[in-house]
Amino acid sequence: MIAGLERITGGDFSIDGVRMNDVPPAQRGIAMVFQSYALYPHMTVRDNMSFALKIAKKSPQEIAAAVDKAAKILQLTPYLDRLPKALSGGQRQRVAIGRSIVRDPKVYLFDEPLSNLDAALRVATRIEIAQLKEAMPNSTMIYVTHDQVEAMTLASRIVVLAGGGISQVGSPLELYERPENEFVAQFIGSPAMNLMEGEVSGTGAITTIKLKNGGIAHSAVPTQPADQGMKVKIGVRPEDLIEATGDSLYTGEVEITEALGEVTLLYFKKTGDGAQVVGKLPGIRPELRYNTVRLSADPKKVHLFANGKSLLYR
Repeated sequence: MIAGLERITGGDFSIDGVRMNDVPPAQRGIAMVFQSYALYPHMTVRDNMSFALKIAKKSPQEIAAAVDKAAKILQLTPYLDRLPKALSGGQRQRVAIGRSIVRDPKVYLFDEPLSNLDAALRVATRIEIAQLKEAMPNSTMIYVTHDQVEAMTLASRIVVLAGGGISQVGSPLELYERPENEFVAQFIGSPAMNLMEGEVSGTGAITTIKLKNGGIAHSAVPTQPADQGMKVKIGVRPEDLIEATGDSLYTGEVEITEALGEVTLLYFKKTGDGAQVVGKLPGIRPELRYNTVRLSADPKKVHLFANGKSLLYR
């Protein structure tokens, strides 16, 4: 079940036990927010927001009250008499959201509403959508996005789709900390999780993996004696890598550094198979460029995958 939608299969779905295929589209209590705003350019903000209510033959008093309430929530009151061309991209997107709010729907469908905005507006509008979500706790919002930052910050539950099916369903932190497969592991998190090939050389509560690159990794994912010699991939997020003081799971030459202020990203020279390891160390570390760096990780932060699936879920 996805946030109140009891069933969506084969074009047949229900909301609160009501079969939606038996209800005319205009009465299904679903509102859509499009990627391209889809505002009427010749109508003012007020007219755009009230148009659906006029079609539904609501009274002028009801329409005025609904528009004023939505405009206040979205901070659009000063712009109600402007045309869309006089608004910024973020303001236009808020008008599109307001047009849905006035209908008081049961379900909001957001189709990548921030993809047309520049970086600064995207962050500001994302915060506004998060605040809107908090202000309407009884409403269901289904939000489609390719931006994993939006997914992590806005969602209470994430459904990751891949290859025509569902890869994993869970809270943002569940997907980040316990991905079920390699696709989810690399989709959630930026930069993406590092994957390195190896084989199990020691089993038990702490698994030892001899890596193809010559390193030794330890993982808190438990294994059985029968797993000895199994071909696996370890997964380690760049932020979980630390400079090694003992055994290292990876040793390589830093090709590029990116100083972000609070952290420095390390891009190591690609291996023979084209894979590139990325590390994220605290502080500003420009001196590491062109130097050889040894990295390790806490076993609790080392994921294990076999045939693309996490061994934690078998």
